Amino acid sequence: MDFPKNYQSRIVTAAEAVTKIQSGQRVFLTGNCSTPQKVLAALVDYAPNLEDVEICQALTVGNTDYVGPAMEGHLRVNTMFISANIRKAVQEGRADFTPVLLSEFPLLFKNKVLPVDVALVHLSPPDEHGFCSFGIETGLTKSPAESARIIIAEVNQQMPRTLGDSFIHISRLNYIIPVDYPLAEMKMGGEGSDEVTQKIAGYIAELIPDGATMQMGIGAIPDAVLKFLFDKKDLGIHTELFSDGVIDLVEAGVLTNARKTLHPGKILAGFIIGTRRLYEWSDDNPLIELHPTEYVNDPFVIAQNERQVAINSAIEVDLTGQICADSIGPKLYSGVGGQLDFIYGASRSRGGVPIIALPSTAVMRDGTVISRIVAMLKQGAGVVTTRNHVRYVVTEYGVAELYGRSIRQRVHALVNIAHPDFRHDLLKQASELHYI
Repeated sequence: MDFPKNYQSRIVTAAEAVTKIQSGQRVFLTGNCSTPQKVLAALVDYAPNLEDVEICQALTVGNTDYVGPAMEGHLRVNTMFISANIRKAVQEGRADFTPVLLSEFPLLFKNKVLPVDVALVHLSPPDEHGFCSFGIETGLTKSPAESARIIIAEVNQQMPRTLGDSFIHISRLNYIIPVDYPLAEMKMGGEGSDEVTQKIAGYIAELIPDGATMQMGIGAIPDAVLKFLFDKKDLGIHTELFSDGVIDLVEAGVLTNARKTLHPGKILAGFIIGTRRLYEWSDDNPLIELHPTEYVNDPFVIAQNERQVAINSAIEVDLTGQICADSIGPKLYSGVGGQLDFIYGASRSRGGVPIIALPSTAVMRDGTVISRIVAMLKQGAGVVTTRNHVRYVVTEYGVAELYGRSIRQRVHALVNIAHPDFRHDLLKQASELHYI
């Protein structure tokens, strides 16, 4: 390969690369299953030499030494989505959380609201023209990386070359760390085989028409829905992320993308989370295009897909239709993610189906069972999807259609899909609140 003459001169070790980071700088960290493991480990080792370095990120998978108590005063994470591996640090005040729609996450950096000094990225090997792919994490990384003054890149032999608006030329890379290790894996489904999840997935599948374009949020329920779609025809994908479940639908001839009204014939996404099987299937696959998230998640882009289905989850739903999905009371838990982007985009789509799905109950640590359909959200709870945006809410007890319904009608619809053990109390509380 005939690369720029100074390509070899840019190759450094991870330990050498992190010495280019200076105290007081802002560092962007690519995430999801693409978190660059070698350079991040090297940064932790080098951290005692640094003060007040801010690490901006979304969801990350893997080692969390960089957010441990020993990093205080040296490295401080500022996350725009609270993943499980840093939740404790945020809740203890050792890491920061910045609320933002996923569609606007890259724009914080691109538009210099949060100027980036150094970007830590994870790329595929360059092609014959010198272009590396951002691989399985393009959506949240491409724009922030391109806005950085310095780019430190792990170039991994095992990173798939994904297509779309997903490339960066090696001339843009300041420091290159050649690596060869398996990417992190995150199998969707988890509780996906339990009876409650299966019932919810079945109800959702009934709402999905032939020719629909689908978004699947993260978690067991969206993944379980895919298993109920083998009798559908000409489904498509426009989503912030997808996982292994799409492969079987493509191979069965169900997921053809043929009737998409935007990017027909293509699976369009921002990033990929899954297993090695998915990564290998995605490598150089012309069916798949990854694009920056400010495009993929733009509600006004999403709305151009007819029959856009959005499937997202919630922590709790109140009887007026307010959706809490990012906190448990005042305790910050996750983030808005792409929920509102896709719920609103699907609601503006011709024939769109915006869905919030959740089990009707949750089990607390002490074994107490509580209803997730509630009269009022917990004090301090965050409203991710407003009562004005919500349309369908699904539990294992059925579907509540709320669009165009009064508060009184919503109460009865939501009580009907609550767990039977809580319906009487919910109606009593609704009466006390003068909803019914």
